[in-house]
Amino acid sequence: MVINSGDMSFSCLESERLVLRRFKESDLTPFVRYRSHPEVERYQSWHDYTPDEGIKFLKQMAGLHPAIPGTWFQFAIELKTSSSLIGDCALYLRQDDPLQGEIGFSLAPEFQKHGFATEAINRLLEYIFGSLGKRRVIAVTDVRNQASIQVLERIGMRREAHFFENIVFKGELGSEYVYALLLDEWKQRKL
Repeated sequence: MVINSGDMSFSCLESERLVLRRFKESDLTPFVRYRSHPEVERYQSWHDYTPDEGIKFLKQMAGLHPAIPGTWFQFAIELKTSSSLIGDCALYLRQDDPLQGEIGFSLAPEFQKHGFATEAINRLLEYIFGSLGKRRVIAVTDVRNQASIQVLERIGMRREAHFFENIVFKGELGSEYVYALLLDEWKQRKL
C-alpha cells in the first residue's frame, strides 16, 4: 500500500501527551485492531472492520485536508512517549455553512479512561476555533454512550438536543444527543 499525501499543507497538531496527525501506512494494523474491537465499534457506524477497509480509508484520508467543507477528515491520535497510534478524531465542515463543524472520536480500549480523548478533542477545538476560525461545533452521540457523553461535557460542550428513536442503528431504533459549542463559549472557557 502506498499513501501519498501530495502537497496538502496540514502536518500535525500537538498537545502535552499527543500528536494529532495524518495517518500513515504503519498505522494500518493498530487502526484495524481497535476499529474492529466490540467496545469501539459498538456506537460507531462500522461493524467487523477489515484490513481492506482500513487500506481504503488510509488512502482516502491521504488526499484530504481538514479544512475542506463537505468531507470528514480523520486525525490519527499518536501517543508522544511511544509514537503509538491510540485512536482517531474527526472533523467535518458543513458544505452549506463551512463556519460550522462536527467532531467525533474513537480510542483503542486500552487507552480509554486516561484523559486522552479529552486532551485530543481540546486540541482539535483549538485548531477549529483558533486556526480555522469556525464559529460553531457539534458532536452527535448515542444516548447510551456514557464515556463519550462525559468527554463532551468535560470539554465544555452543552447538550443542545435529544432525539428519541431518530435513527435505525445496526438494526435497532436508536436515540441520540447533540452537543454544541460556540466560538464565544470556547473563548470564555479559555479565560
